[in-house]
Amino acid sequence: MNNSADQALTQRQKLANDQQRPQYHFLPPANWMNDPNGLIQWKGQYHLFYQYNPYAPVHDRIHWGHAISSDLVHWTDLPLALTPTVGRADADGCWSGCAIDNDGIPTLFYSGHYPQVVCQAASADDLLTWQYSSDNPIIDGPPPELAASTSGQFRDPFVWKQGNCWYLLMGSKQEGVGGILLLYRSLDLMTWEYLHPLLVGDASIHQPVWTGMMWECPNFLDFGEQQVLLFSVQNALDELLYPLYVTGVFRDEHFLPHTQGKLAHGGYFYAPQVLHDDQGRTIMWGWLMEGRKQSLSVEAGWAGTMSVPIIVDLLPTGELSLEPAPELNALRDKHWRYEAIELNTAKNYLYDDSRDDRLEILAVCELGHDCEFGLKVRCSPDGQEQTRIVYQSALRQISIEREQSSTNPNVDRENCSVVLEADAGELLTLHIFLDHSVLEVFVNGYCYLASRIYPERHDSLGLELFSRRGSVNIRSVDIWQLASIWRL
Repeated sequence: MNNSADQALTQRQKLANDQQRPQYHFLPPANWMNDPNGLIQWKGQYHLFYQYNPYAPVHDRIHWGHAISSDLVHWTDLPLALTPTVGRADADGCWSGCAIDNDGIPTLFYSGHYPQVVCQAASADDLLTWQYSSDNPIIDGPPPELAASTSGQFRDPFVWKQGNCWYLLMGSKQEGVGGILLLYRSLDLMTWEYLHPLLVGDASIHQPVWTGMMWECPNFLDFGEQQVLLFSVQNALDELLYPLYVTGVFRDEHFLPHTQGKLAHGGYFYAPQVLHDDQGRTIMWGWLMEGRKQSLSVEAGWAGTMSVPIIVDLLPTGELSLEPAPELNALRDKHWRYEAIELNTAKNYLYDDSRDDRLEILAVCELGHDCEFGLKVRCSPDGQEQTRIVYQSALRQISIEREQSSTNPNVDRENCSVVLEADAGELLTLHIFLDHSVLEVFVNGYCYLASRIYPERHDSLGLELFSRRGSVNIRSVDIWQLASIWRL
């Protein structure tokens, strides 16, 4: 084992007792992580690159970290892929980008930071080391006619091939208007012609969702007859908000939009990126941000984690299907199953046998006409700490309630809610992944919420089914303890 691997193992052993640190979500051995980058399957192996500061758990001196997996679940750290280097276009940071297969040559496109430009690197040894192109920057900034209105915001290239042409999307903004995605075309991946804006936002419109002032981290997904654009939204203060999707048709180098919506809810899932694997699946990861003061992350020695891998598909309605990758089933350990539970306000159901901070829960519920019920996770025995996942039939709303999630005053405790399409009488399926401070909830295969919770008490491990109003028939509840992905 080399020195870097020894250090990684030592660091993981040191952090193994951190009760906030996820154990089946990918994150580096220590320090800072943000956006997933360069997702690609190469010779059967999944490669995950990511924004990384190897020196401290703060956003600074951004490199590209690199990990590899054969099963989407267990990961091996590899040496740094990209390092900002004095005298180059990436001297102030190697920001987000993508990976492609250029006729057998793995090639990265990424943003050099300040000024924001597009850089390229290639590998001759199956993605282990990368050679910086002597032609960098291959795009030296936004188109001249738009430069003044972008305020220098021009980043996160996403590249794909269609026919004989390569296309490249860049995230940017138009001052006073909103976010914008810029489309480029190339025949050789080196010389790029700016075509036009592929999609333009309007920050004055707030329905069905506000599209913000700046767009970054674009993705182009092709589902045959329809295509999808993913991008992440900032406000005027450069605060990170949420990822959006727009379905439509990409034809004659223009995009005709159809359906628009939030990709994720809860405020912690950001900057997603996708890959298309050998099975024909579209797999997505997103960065799960911290929900605590930076000083707590610095004290802990780490910040940021990836979501679970999510399978993305297109529904006939134009909405996206979002499901956890079935490979996660390999982590299932001890299992409990409960059926035909008549839930009402007179009795809660405590699952004392499955008290844990690393669980998968699958609950199938028959919705009543006037009910309010849910699951409590990470509960202390006296209820001082608890996080509730609640469904309210009158509002058709699913919520994560965090006001009691922690006794620590330096962590976020705001609630989040989203209105579902399900009506009374339909089934509600909740697929929940709890991993220490990470909580992800998949609802009915199309709605996804992600949050962070930081219970302080070591006995905040309880799981409880409850009703606040009305009666509900719970068809089944499956609970699994999940194993760690790290082989210490």
